[in-house]
Amino acid sequence: MQICNYHQPMKVSYFRFRPKWLACLPGYGRDKLMRDIAAGITVGVVALPLAMAFAIASGLKPQAGLFTAIIAGTLISALGGSRVQIGGPAGAFIVIVYGIVDRYGLANLVIATAMSGVILFAMGLMRLGTLIRFIPVAVIIGFTNGIAVLIAVSQIKDFLGLSTASLPADFFGMAAALFAAMGTLNPYATALAGGTLALIVFWQFGLSRVLPVAPWSRHLTVLPGSVIALVLATVVVSQWALPVTTLGSKFGGIPSAFPSLVWPAFSWNTVRFLLIPAATLAMLGAIESLLCARVADGMIDDRHDPNQELMAQGIANFVTPFFGGMPATGTIARTVTNVKSGAVSPVAGIVHALTLLLMMLVAAPLAKNIPLAAMSAILMFVAWNMGEWRAFLQLRQYRLPYRATLLSVFVLTVVFDLTVAVEVGLVAACITFIYRISSLTRSEPVTEETLPGLAGQAGNIAAFRLYGELFFGAVKLVEEIADHLPKQLLILDLKNVIYIDSSGADTLSDLLRACNRQHVRLMVCGLAHQPLDIATRCGFREALGPENLATDLSAALSAVVK
Repeated sequence: MQICNYHQPMKVSYFRFRPKWLACLPGYGRDKLMRDIAAGITVGVVALPLAMAFAIASGLKPQAGLFTAIIAGTLISALGGSRVQIGGPAGAFIVIVYGIVDRYGLANLVIATAMSGVILFAMGLMRLGTLIRFIPVAVIIGFTNGIAVLIAVSQIKDFLGLSTASLPADFFGMAAALFAAMGTLNPYATALAGGTLALIVFWQFGLSRVLPVAPWSRHLTVLPGSVIALVLATVVVSQWALPVTTLGSKFGGIPSAFPSLVWPAFSWNTVRFLLIPAATLAMLGAIESLLCARVADGMIDDRHDPNQELMAQGIANFVTPFFGGMPATGTIARTVTNVKSGAVSPVAGIVHALTLLLMMLVAAPLAKNIPLAAMSAILMFVAWNMGEWRAFLQLRQYRLPYRATLLSVFVLTVVFDLTVAVEVGLVAACITFIYRISSLTRSEPVTEETLPGLAGQAGNIAAFRLYGELFFGAVKLVEEIADHLPKQLLILDLKNVIYIDSSGADTLSDLLRACNRQHVRLMVCGLAHQPLDIATRCGFREALGPENLATDLSAALSAVVK
């Protein structure tokens, strides 16, 4: 088979590193600064319980989440491509981080996170930010809902106050361990967690309905329900000395000092096993951050720079783990809070990180009384909010391939592994897409009624019209024509073919050689745009000869039949 050169000269793309805050400088004054400070403080308060809860659920100490929110939050806001995105630990990472710690250990989590940072930066450097948009919605919804289920299941232990060792990373092992420990249920922890969850739900959905219409009531609804519930739960545990697990009893509280640089011991033999976990972290971080940035764009009528955002995410994930942090990405809940609080620039994200740092340094001694049951209730609410549960109810209105992709990714995420789920989902989506596009590509024989010149030429002259895209999934149409050649002349009308790939061009070349072997003349008409370009570059046009090119079927037939 002839190998053609299909490569076009590539345009050189120079390195571009331009954080979004540079575009915010013109016209930035005192009024915008005060709005950013107010928004940053609000988001910092919201992020405090979430950062610790995400770290604990991931099998880490609570300070890992705080360090991540402070360091990564600063770097993502200062270097990112969005005006208002807030970076930090996210619920989507819980399952992956827990699995890495359980299988490879804490030191290798540092290496895997740093490796994911390198991958993210390389993706931004190669300007691959827009490719994330090509991941099908069914895959994104499937693994998002699967992660939400795993987060909720992982919190049952602390929600019920069960006395058991650390849970396994796999779903069935986790379920078996929880079932075996049901006899150790702590009613105080269960009541505390249930009350915390009820208060958060009420604060989110019912507070505005019961408050009187007064100016001060609007300020009360701005306060985050998770913080209010966490403070009340801590006060209850402190005043009544409830027998529940707290941050102090399990982790010794949180430090009141900034972390120091730590370089973990590792070997290259271990690094090669971390490539897939690191790639999973990078892929999920890229998806989460760019989806979050798109949501923010819609709220502030702006457009983020996806490549700059990926480079910022890469830098943050490379630096943060060496200071005791965990993987970071853009966070939708905190970003939406940032926008609704009036943020106009990345300064708000930096203020959010500084607020967290100040609260950690000042309030660290008080954190020891925070009950883990309350933290688990917060994560239960986060898991419910992050899931697209309505997608399951709307499956009937979609075709079978969409339903199969979404459900398979969801089940595989819960039962097996996120990496396997996304791989299977992408392969299934690609196969479905190839099948659908190939089904839209068709060939039709030209009849005597359409082209009167064919009258009386049956068996000697045949003409076919091709429609759609002649690519590797549809070359069988040309191969079928090659299997039933006429005796004298074959005419192909490619006017309605909008794209030909390398496999399609090779198949046309094979058809030409088959015609030459059987002394059948091949004429092609309607070549234009991309099909004409690839026919020229691969040599098919030259091998065919200018005398066998025509504008349409009538011109091709009249050139032969005089």
